Amino acid sequence: MSSLAGVVESAGPVSRLHGVRSYSPADFPVPSGREEEWRFTPLRRLRGLHTDAPMDLGTIEVEGSAQSDVAIVLTQHGDSRIGTALVPTDRVSARAFAAFRDATIVTVPPGVVATRPTVLRIHGESAEQAAAGHIVFEVGANASALVVLEYSGSGTYADNVEFLVGEGGSLSVVSFQNWDEDAVHLSHHAALVGKDASFAHTAVSLGGSVVRIAPSVRYSGTGGNADLRGVYFADAGQHLEHRLLVDHNQANCRSRVTYKGALQGDGAHAVWIGDVLIRAEAVGTDSYEANRNLVLTDGTRVDSVPNLEILTGEVVRAGHASTSGRLEDEHLFYLTSRGIPEAEARRLVIRGFFAELIGQIEVPELADRIMSAIEVELERGR
Repeated sequence: MSSLAGVVESAGPVSRLHGVRSYSPADFPVPSGREEEWRFTPLRRLRGLHTDAPMDLGTIEVEGSAQSDVAIVLTQHGDSRIGTALVPTDRVSARAFAAFRDATIVTVPPGVVATRPTVLRIHGESAEQAAAGHIVFEVGANASALVVLEYSGSGTYADNVEFLVGEGGSLSVVSFQNWDEDAVHLSHHAALVGKDASFAHTAVSLGGSVVRIAPSVRYSGTGGNADLRGVYFADAGQHLEHRLLVDHNQANCRSRVTYKGALQGDGAHAVWIGDVLIRAEAVGTDSYEANRNLVLTDGTRVDSVPNLEILTGEVVRAGHASTSGRLEDEHLFYLTSRGIPEAEARRLVIRGFFAELIGQIEVPELADRIMSAIEVELERGR
């Protein structure tokens, strides 16, 4: 274990990020865009999700499939499992929590090892009216599951997704934002990781007009492990935003955050905010976060902001990295000098850029679909 000289230890966070946590929308003022948590988000394009506009008039369908010993049920407000991992940290999340009609709860009993993926398909037909949703995944002690969330169609949608991973359990999640080009989607994904449990979350954002995903992780016991990964590709006029929080509130836990994105076309905007908080009691923490962006054309914008707050000097590792830039000339030269046409060389380099993360998706058919979708994006930019 290393000792970080000069680190100031205190009883609580010194930053104001994620300072307000409440289930009540009234506790969050309507954002103006000057707030730290909203300054990169195009509020005018949210269709009122952040205001007092109705959020319960639209319809989003949720369909699920799972093996026989994994239960998928609908429930309503008042179920004790709802709100266990999540307390909203912004107005849209709080409004979605208050407005949802039915919650979908997926339960993997203790000791069950799911051998095939549990798939939830969230689909909308119209973006004219807003809708809210809520999903809870509960993985029991020493159980294991693989989950796919796929968002598709058209919609104006705000939802919260909770992940409860019991002691010694393992949960791997892929959230695929595969919306039509007119969709607006704001979502908070909150995980509570138990003692010696593992949680992997991969966010893949390719579709939609405005997509803002906020994954967060807390630990309910020592020895927990979290891997947060992301793949995104922003086209002209598209806003893709990922805001992460890893709250190291227990000793001897590990986290890794790796997000990669590409942008092309006028007005393409990608935002990545990576907040890691290591509390005073979280001695022995091992944490690292990284974000890399490929800028493929002029006219794009990247905002990449890693934030690391350390309140103890006794950590194994704590670091971050952020890079944004063009394709490296030497990679293209290497391929073109061997007779590969420039357009094909460019495609191969970009494919290789994403392959590391897509290759970790444990559903081969889905990984192939995602890679194919990225290649379609590249064709659009030619």
